Order: sequence, then C-alpha cells, then structure tokens
Amino acid sequence: MSGKLAFGTIFSITVDSTLTAVADLTSISGPEISVDEVDVSSHDSPDMYREFIPGLKDGGSVSIEGNFTNAASQENMQDLIDGDAKSAMTIVLPESLASWAFDGFITSFSTDTPYDDKITFSATIKVTGQPVLT
Repeated sequence: MSGKLAFGTIFSITVDSTLTAVADLTSISGPEISVDEVDVSSHDSPDMYREFIPGLKDGGSVSIEGNFTNAASQENMQDLIDGDAKSAMTIVLPESLASWAFDGFITSFSTDTPYDDKITFSATIKVTGQPVLT
C-alpha cells in the first residue's frame, strides 16, 4: 500500500467542555515536534568536534485553513483567543489511521477576502506540553 488520502481528516477543539470539529477546513498541518540541541563541547572534545545532547522538546504548532462560513466552530476561534486559555484539541485522520491529542492555544486567527475568490480563514495553534500520536 503506497499511501492514504487525507480527505476526511477532522480537527477538533474543546469549547465549553465539548470537543467540537472545526467546520469547512481545507488544510491541517502539524504538529511539528522538535528537540533543542544543547552544545556540550569542551576543550576536551575529541578531534575538535562539537558535541551535543538532546535538550527540551517542543510540540510545535498546528496550522489550519478553511472556507470561512461563519460557522459557530469558526467563531469559537476568536472566543478562545480572548479567553487566554489552553484547550484540548485533536486531529483525527481518516479510516481510524491515527490521531493526535494535545493541549494548545490559538496564537493567530485571520480571514482573507479577495475580490475574485472565496472568503477563507486561517489559524495557528501553539501546542503546549506533549502531543500524543495514537
């Protein structure tokens, strides 16, 4: 098997204790997990090469884009920014392939209204803590 179609992936965010799918998404990316590099080089490092150890991990960010329809789930983005709180979120891949679960908060939300195309929105979510892939 060479791959899976991403159509049907669902991004959900917790609002008022209810996990709610965000409507009309066209793109979901992330989380982008990374590890800091800590330089532990010294005057004793072999052959004058730098030495490193892994440092703190970062859950990265998640970016979403979609067709702006003013659905309640899209309006919730502004409410979550104003609320200054983290929220439980999930990304569920189609055919029960896998899912991500993580806490995060919205760092940006915007709309785009070109005169000759559809109205769209985008948002960026900062993952806080460890994202879990199951």
